[in-house]
Amino acid sequence: MERLNALPPHDAEQELLTCCGSRAWARSVAAGRPYADAAALKAASDRAFAGLTWPEVREALHHHPRIGDRPKGVDRESTWSRSEQSGVIDADRRVAHGLHEGNAAYEKRFGHVFLICATGLTAEQMLDALTARLGNDDATERRVVTDELLKITHVRLDKLLEHP
Repeated sequence: MERLNALPPHDAEQELLTCCGSRAWARSVAAGRPYADAAALKAASDRAFAGLTWPEVREALHHHPRIGDRPKGVDRESTWSRSEQSGVIDADRRVAHGLHEGNAAYEKRFGHVFLICATGLTAEQMLDALTARLGNDDATERRVVTDELLKITHVRLDKLLEHP
């Protein structure tokens, strides 16, 4: 926490963008420093999320690979994505194919990547969620996506504080 609090504003925003790709969110959270602890940081994150517009959420979605796709970068965000999606590594062919087809159908239906907080989930659980969410209307899915993005952001804030 001390390191994040001590960074210049631009550098703090860059660090926070690895947790959530919304510039508005990162700016808001960086501006609220210093934070006493992780709980205060997450509370600020939640407040910033509450003010995000749908275009700002969509901006953050561009930083997330498709479920089942392996990020190729060696940066912190790619490493975290690989770890978060570890439940897909050993997926059988049927599930891997289902995720591939489901991702395509989802993107066609909603116009953005399928987002789920994959930490701790199996490939089958992710596929089940993907299949179920294809039946959501746009407004419901936007709420679900925003909730999932917030969960991912909390996980990544923890990682940022544990391994700066």
